Amino acid sequence: MSVYSDLAIDLAIIGGSGFYQLKPDTPDEKSEHTNYIDISTPFGKEAIRISQDLLNETSVFFLPRHGVQHNVPPHKINYRANLWALKEAGVKKIIAVNAVGAINSQMAPGCLVIPDQLIDYTWGREHSFFDGLNSLHDHIDFTYPYDSQLRELLISEAKELNISVFNQACFGCTQGPRLETAAEIQKLKRDGCDIVGMTGMPEAALSRELGIPYACISLVVNPAAGLSAEDITIEKIKKVLGEGLKDVRKLLAACVLKL
Repeated sequence: MSVYSDLAIDLAIIGGSGFYQLKPDTPDEKSEHTNYIDISTPFGKEAIRISQDLLNETSVFFLPRHGVQHNVPPHKINYRANLWALKEAGVKKIIAVNAVGAINSQMAPGCLVIPDQLIDYTWGREHSFFDGLNSLHDHIDFTYPYDSQLRELLISEAKELNISVFNQACFGCTQGPRLETAAEIQKLKRDGCDIVGMTGMPEAALSRELGIPYACISLVVNPAAGLSAEDITIEKIKKVLGEGLKDVRKLLAACVLKL
C-alpha cells in the first residue's frame, strides 16, 4: 500500500514539451496549484517531484517529464523513476501529453490525436523494471499499448466539447533529441506511423509493467521532416503549443470529472 494512499488521488497527468504545470494560462480554466510531493525511488539519487493540483475541483497529480525548466532531454528522462514515483503515490490511471510531428497529412498542426498503436525506435533507454533485482514479471502483453477505457473517455469527452480529435493513429517514438531526417520520416511512414515523437516510450510499457492504465493525448505541433516546404523551428512549435494546450487542458478538465 502506498504511503500516500490517504490522499485518494487516482489520476496522474504527465506533461510534455510546453506543458510544465497544470495551472492554466487563463483564469477561466478551473485549476489551482496546491502543493508538491517528493518521492524517492530505487532508480536514482534524486527524488521525483510531483505536484498535487486541483482540476475542476478534483485532486490530481501532475508530473512534467522534462522538468519544469525543460532541462531534461527525451533520451535522458528517468522514465523508470517517474513511473515508480507515480505508483508509490497511489496513482491508478495515467493520461500523458506529448508534442508530436505529423506524418499523416490529414493531421495539421494544432490538432489532437489519441493514438491506439505505437512503434518504438528508441535505443539505450532503461525500458523495463525487470532487471533481475525485483519480483516484477518480465513479459507483459503489449499488443494494445494504450488502455481502451481511457482512450474512449478522451474521445467521448472531446466530442462533447466539440474538440476535433483523431481517434486512431500509430505513434512512432524516436530517440531524439535531434529531429528526424526526411528519409527517416519516409521510413516511419512506410512502417505505418501517423505521428512521431520522442517520449512515448518506454513510458507506456513501464506503466503496463506496473499495472497502471495509460493513454496519451498527442498535440501535433509541426509537419514531420520533409513533409513541408518550411523549416521546422522552435518558435513555430511554441506558437502552436500555446494554442493547442488550451484544448488539452479543457479535455483533461472534462475527463477528471468522469474519473
